[in-house]
Formats: sequence, C-alpha cells, structure tokens
Amino acid sequence: MKVLANDGISEQGIELLKENGFEVFTTRVSQEQLENYINEHQIDALLVKNNTFVREELIESCPSVKLIGKAGISMDNIAEDFARDNGLHIINTPNTSSNAIAELVFAHLFGMVRFLHQTNRDMPLEGDMRFKALKKQYSKGIELRGKTLGIIGSKPAALEVAKIALGIGMQVVVTGDYETPTFVNIPFFNGQSINIEISPKPLNEVLSNADFITLHTASKEGYVIDSGQIEKMKDGVGIINTSFGGALDEVALVNAINNGKVTYAGLDVYESEPTPEIQLLMNPDISFTPNIGANTMEAEYKMDSELAKQVIELLS
Repeated sequence: MKVLANDGISEQGIELLKENGFEVFTTRVSQEQLENYINEHQIDALLVKNNTFVREELIESCPSVKLIGKAGISMDNIAEDFARDNGLHIINTPNTSSNAIAELVFAHLFGMVRFLHQTNRDMPLEGDMRFKALKKQYSKGIELRGKTLGIIGSKPAALEVAKIALGIGMQVVVTGDYETPTFVNIPFFNGQSINIEISPKPLNEVLSNADFITLHTASKEGYVIDSGQIEKMKDGVGIINTSFGGALDEVALVNAINNGKVTYAGLDVYESEPTPEIQLLMNPDISFTPNIGANTMEAEYKMDSELAKQVIELLS
C-alpha cells in the first residue's frame, strides 16, 4: 500500500506507517501535477493538511485512491460527500489540535488586554526615546479574571477553551450543539481533576452578556457574526476568531472597532485567505496570527500519529 503525505507528515507518522508495511511518499506535488503523480505511482491513500485541494475532478481521475485523510478538523478543501459516495474512506483528526487552538485563543486574549500586539511594534521603534510616554499609554490594561467569556460553537476546541477560562477564574457562557447540561473536566498536573457544569444559552444571551467572544463553529454559508450580532454585544467587547474565515464579517468588525463598539480583536483566519485584505492587516487594534491555531509541535505529532493509525486500521 502506498501513502502520499502531500502536505508533509512527522517522522513519527512515517515510522508508524512503515512499520505496518506501507510505503510513504513525502514529495510535495503541486496541485497541477497531483493527478499525474497519483496515477503514475498508484497511490492508495492521500493525506493532506490545508495546502492541497481534493476536489471531485481529482477523485474521479485517480481510481487507485481508496482513502483521503485530513490532518485537522475542517474538511473544506476536500469533496467529502462526493468521496464517500464513491466508496472512499474519509478520515480526519478533530480532537488532536483542540488544546493548541485553545491556547492560541488565550495567547490573543492575554496579549490584547495588555496591548502586547501594539507594544511589540512600538517598543523597538520608540522604546529608547519615549519609554515613559509608552508606559503611560499602555498602562490601561485589564485582567481576565472575573470577566465573562462567550463561546459560540461546539467544535472540540470550544470545551478546551472553556477549561482554560474556568481555570483562570472567568465565567463561561456557551451556545451551540451541546447536551444539557454539559460538564467540563478540568485536569491538574497531579492527576486530580474537577467537573464544572455549564448550561448552553441562546445566542442573543451570550452576545449580550459576554465581555469576550470566541468562535468555534463549523464551516457554513453566511456569517456567524455580522454587524447585527455585533450591535447586540456589550460596548468594549473583544472578539476572537480561530474558526474559519467566513465566520466573521471583517468589514463589520473594523467598523465596530472604529466606532468603539469593539475594543479587542484577534484573528487567526481570514475571509480572503491566504491573501488577507491589506486594510485589515494594517489595523493596529487587531492581534493577528497566520492560521496557526492547530499548528504546534505537540499537535502535529498527535495529528500525524492519529492519521497513521486510522490508515493502518482501514487499509491493512
């Protein structure tokens, strides 16, 4: 059996596959040459991340492929239904990157409320000349303890976000496809843990009560948060999007920042990715990362190992 990991795979994943008799190809094949490469090498399993698109035409043209695997949660770059209808195995790793995403949410949150995204620009340029002025300018930060975090969506990362929020003393309100009630298990370093119950609320209640809102929804048509939803939020709210680019209306966000409705914003995903609007990127009030929510060394190891195990189980 031959496996093409077109967007890369860790050594742990490669070794696991090889130990079970699979031949692993790690050549990065361009989208235009992918069909020819798969057919030439009679690839049985195609593993991708975010950079390779597996559309209907590619699936139809490559009859040797029996399995398509995605390292991560979103299947936006794969014609999932078409592939299943044609008898292919479709696998992904929805739980392996949840902690990485949750920690990035809080990297943005902690950074924004203390203006790190701004001070890290200003200090190298003016820190030696305007130290006292910058100290005064950025001394109005706030603390997260005691604030309310609204979580929209029920993707696996949502509950990991809730764990961190509860652990630092925030109140958590959630809306989405949850069982009622939902228990969040918070583990500690010594093996002990506690369960905390959270009850789902209507979207409007979350919007109106949260000091900060983070998006963890599945991909869908239309915005999850647009100007209408932003108007229902508290004045001075903070918004984080690590979900998908189309979840948040970026024009509405910038307008809300300009009129003072939104004070804090952190973006990891973008409507026009991989070429975000320059007007957005130049906004000094937004904390930016380049779609790295699921990308840590630990998450990569877990994703690749989980993918390899599923390939072995299904194709051996």
